Amino acid sequence: MTAPRVVVAGGHSAGHIEPAMNCADALRRLEPSAEITALGTVCGLDTVLIPARGYPLELVPPVPLPRHPTRALLRTPGRLRDSVLAAGAVLDRVRAEVVVGFGGYVAVPAYLAARRRGLPIVVHEANARPGVANRLGARMTTHVFTAAPGVRPAHATAIGIPLRPAITGLDRSALRGTARERFGLRPDGPVLLVTGGSQGARAINAAVSGAAPALRAAGVQVLHITGPRRVVGVPDGDPADSPYVVVPYVEEMHYAYAAADLVLCRSGAMTCAELAAAGLPAVYVPLPLRGGEQRLNAEPVVAAGGALLVDDADLDPAWIEAALVPLLSDPERIAAMSARAAAAGARDADVVLARHVLAVVAERRGHAG
Repeated sequence: MTAPRVVVAGGHSAGHIEPAMNCADALRRLEPSAEITALGTVCGLDTVLIPARGYPLELVPPVPLPRHPTRALLRTPGRLRDSVLAAGAVLDRVRAEVVVGFGGYVAVPAYLAARRRGLPIVVHEANARPGVANRLGARMTTHVFTAAPGVRPAHATAIGIPLRPAITGLDRSALRGTARERFGLRPDGPVLLVTGGSQGARAINAAVSGAAPALRAAGVQVLHITGPRRVVGVPDGDPADSPYVVVPYVEEMHYAYAAADLVLCRSGAMTCAELAAAGLPAVYVPLPLRGGEQRLNAEPVVAAGGALLVDDADLDPAWIEAALVPLLSDPERIAAMSARAAAAGARDADVVLARHVLAVVAERRGHAG
């Protein structure tokens, strides 16, 4: 096969960009000559995350789609027209053979521009509740993939979320010693990893730092990723006894996962997928917004016995002392949850999706021939 020409469209948030880049990486592993172009906008993390992964980025005007009737909705048709024209110009210039969309501001113009040109469209939806962009894209193609079974539309195929090989191939036991040394943690004893996502979560930060005395008294070490703009002071106590390590951000999360025995975190789609793939049990605190979307993301691994759910309003130092400390002090229960989380995870979604994209290109060329 001569070099396939692929455009990936997934922008604005890391939850859209990361699966797109992971799929692109898998495409290059399967077909090193593949010419891959990423569509993005100046809104969000596109201009930061995509160039860092080594892919050419083409910018088009962002088109946020209002979820409810507002004045912004009246301005949408004009903005959408301009963005579709810009996306179409990119597709023509790179001679795209397929568009692979992951949702976000850039996906709708990419889908519409592709349809106008008769290009095949592949859609991947990471969330349990599809967004506006991918609901529209799914109507334009039979090539629709989701993270979990039961996600609309009915013709979608559940494959998981494309993840980095550093996560899917992680041997937590083998890396544990190195990872704990990296963060200044003891090699023995339970470690609680705390994270509120890339920006942190005030409620989680406050609850865990407030529970520091109880965690230390139980011999629990803490690796607390606060978020780059959030400040959490190191709680009082002897750090040589049970270290409480505070960092604003971790670039290579597989080290944090290897160091941990349990994670307390939000339940974004990428987080749920990564933790399950790594076989790392979690206590999920869904963001109490977006119609309960994050709760839906966590429910499959919770049902499998690999995680627990606690409402944001119920998370406080007292809950951590009453529920989390006993769990961290029970290695047999932690091990059982780890096995169940791993069984619920998907580790090959990047390759499965990339192979399908290449098959779509081959089919299109066959028809053209």
